[in-house]
Amino acid sequence: MNDLDEPDRLHSAHVPIRRGNFRKLEWWKPTPARRVRVLAWTCDCQARFYELCQSGGVAFIRRTVQNEDAPEISETHRWRVGQGWETWSALLTGQVR
Repeated sequence: MNDLDEPDRLHSAHVPIRRGNFRKLEWWKPTPARRVRVLAWTCDCQARFYELCQSGGVAFIRRTVQNEDAPEISETHRWRVGQGWETWSALLTGQVR
């Protein structure tokens, strides 16, 4: 099976192109955590992809930019889990970036 035969079910959501007004998220160096659970993610077929993560009862979004040399990883600050899901939804609808 080659890449052209890959079923669509293996792809995750894609972040839409920014249009109009959107709120800009602040991105920071990753904070060390003992355990991180990835709750949701976007497709890594693009140069930039995102993961909604939970650790220690809080949520944050991790962004990975796939550079030629090495991936560049950054994270948002931490929120209550419900607020993390709200921000994730806003990311998937192009309201934040």
